[in-house]
Formats: sequence, C-alpha cells, structure tokens
Amino acid sequence: MGVAERVAREAGALVSDGRPDRVTVAATKSSPQDVVTAMDYASEELLRRRLAELRPDDGVLGEERGWQPGGSGVTWVVDPIDGTVNYLYGQPSYAVSVAAVTGPAGVAPDPRTWTVLASCVHAPTLGLTYTAARGAGAWLDGVRLTMGAGPDDLAGCLLGTGFGYLAQRRAVQGRVVAALLPRVRDIRRLGSAAVDLCSVAAGSLDAHYERGLQPWDLAGASLVVTESGGVVVGLRGEPASDEMTVAGPPAVVARLTPLLEELGADSDA
Repeated sequence: MGVAERVAREAGALVSDGRPDRVTVAATKSSPQDVVTAMDYASEELLRRRLAELRPDDGVLGEERGWQPGGSGVTWVVDPIDGTVNYLYGQPSYAVSVAAVTGPAGVAPDPRTWTVLASCVHAPTLGLTYTAARGAGAWLDGVRLTMGAGPDDLAGCLLGTGFGYLAQRRAVQGRVVAALLPRVRDIRRLGSAAVDLCSVAAGSLDAHYERGLQPWDLAGASLVVTESGGVVVGLRGEPASDEMTVAGPPAVVARLTPLLEELGADSDA
C-alpha cells in the first residue's frame, strides 16, 4: 500500500500542479468524445518510471501504454487520470489510481480473475486520498472506512453511474437511467468511476453501477469498496467486469442488481 500511495501522490502532484490554464486534446480513442491529454501520457510515464525503480520485477498495466509483463507475479494496474474529460474542462472530480494485483500467469490482469492486494486512489483537486490493503482495511486520509448498511429500500438510495463513449451504448444507458430515476432518491454522474466507487465506500453515494469499466478504472477503487465492507459484482451471477460493475453495501446491491438485470443494463441493444 505504501508504494501505491507514494507513486499515486507523485503523479497527482504532476497532474494538478502542472495543469495549464487551457488543456487541449492530444488524441482520441473509441470516439471523438473519448479523449486523451498530454498529461495522461506524462502521468503514466511517471508512474511506470517510479514503479520500475521501486518494484523492478513487477509488471504494469496502464490505460495509455497497455500491459508490460513482469517476473514477480505482481502487476500494477494504473490509471494516470481517471476522469480525463473532467480534467480537460477544469472539473475537480478526477483521480490517479494505482493498484497491485495478482492473477493467472502469462495473461494481462482481468477483474474476473485477479486478486487486488493494495491500492491508492488519489484525487488531488478534491484533496482526498483513499488507500486499501487486502485483509487490512480501507482508509480515507488515514481514517478507517466502515461502510454502513445503506437505505432500507432503493427509493432512499443515491446512485452513481457513468456513460460510455459510443452513441449506441449511451442511448441504452439513457434508457436505463430514465427507468431508474422514479425508483431511487436520485442519480449522480460525477465523471470519474474511481472517485465514485470510493465515494460509495465513504458513504457519500449509496451505490454505483456502470457498464464499460476497464481494469484501470476498477482495480484501485474496488479494493477500497470491499475492504470497507462493501461488495463489487457484475450481473447474472458474474464478477465485476467491463460488462457491468455494481458496488455498494451487500443489501443495497442485492436489491439493485435484479432491477438492472430486468432493465437490460448490461446490453447495448
């Protein structure tokens, strides 16, 4: 956990202190809305360089440069800026996420099969740092997180979610949100899955669901949720993955997942 927090804070300082007055798009990925900035690249380069210095035998999986296998059995899953669109526009909800995972040898880390050992989600502009270690708990700025039971029914739940970048998927996600809104307290879309998931652990959201989360979106924050007493699952008995991730107190998730299944929230049609 110490390495995760150390390098996440270093990258967070680079990202926040080095942000120019006007951030521009350096590249796009799956669609024109799926953007990358020069600072995404710089932050990941810093993370990879520092991890190579501190943990030279470990692998790294990063959003911008992919998977670099190591020889130790440990891979660091890093998101140099989770919430790049927020960063682009000067919105404060973004974070650097760093997590150490183990899993099957010879393949890139996968949420369906990995074990997350330690993590840090550092949100420099928000002034929040979440850390977790497997079997040892989760913390927000050094204060132990213990997740409550959550509301007694979905009507009292504040949900977080996020949207994909392809038009067809967004259309389906909009339909799901429209169906959910009358059944819950409200829905928030803050723009950083890592921050949202950690907000569930801290109690400022009752649950979060999202289709399309990638390993770097999920690794660090998922351990913060589970070590605070929550669960992170998929739909239809599957583990959390890019198909669907649902996180929150066990009782809330048990009520939310059947509704998401009924609404076809894990479909693009």
